[in-house]
Amino acid sequence: MTLDTHRVLRLGLPEVVYGRHKSEAQIRAALEGLVAAHGCALATWVSQAHSSSLLKTFPEGAYDSTSRLFQIGRMPVPAAVKTVAVVCAGTSDLSVAEEAARTVEFAGHHALRVHDVGVAGLHRLLARLDDLKSARVIIAVAGMEGALPSVLAGLVRPPVIAVPTSVGYGTNLGGLTALMAMLTSCSTGIGVVNVDNGFGAAMLALRIVQGD
Repeated sequence: MTLDTHRVLRLGLPEVVYGRHKSEAQIRAALEGLVAAHGCALATWVSQAHSSSLLKTFPEGAYDSTSRLFQIGRMPVPAAVKTVAVVCAGTSDLSVAEEAARTVEFAGHHALRVHDVGVAGLHRLLARLDDLKSARVIIAVAGMEGALPSVLAGLVRPPVIAVPTSVGYGTNLGGLTALMAMLTSCSTGIGVVNVDNGFGAAMLALRIVQGD
């Protein structure tokens, strides 16, 4: 296993372990190397079973079953802490939303969580607009037809990063319908990441705030 320990020097953010399809031993080895290099580490898509074993090796670590993140410590708090709003349409999208929010917090920034504001009840979103307008970046997470980012991006100035989820009935096509809707949004300037990729959305948001 060859870790990219210079990534933090190039990008300002260390390598993160993608835990899905890795064995517990592979995740453990990667985390040990990253902790040795940076004093902290983060792994995504870690199963509950793997987390139990990892906590024996890293008693200082923490596992969150909603986001499936395994975290050891966190990065130093930056000189200028920014707010990244993480908005999700429904409770079924929480796993992806929490992956984004906790990744933002791992990097030392503030995650403003706004949940259950899908377009089926637009008044819920409108009631939180003042909070959302104060954020530096907004991550909008939605399944079904994926309409939330389009509506939100037409109402606020901060950049919107859209995250389609695989939540929805048959014609949601495992998130493909939401993905295509977000890519073809009539609201301009939306960034779109892959299906269920809350981590990718958080990394894009962090690269935006680092450029300030």
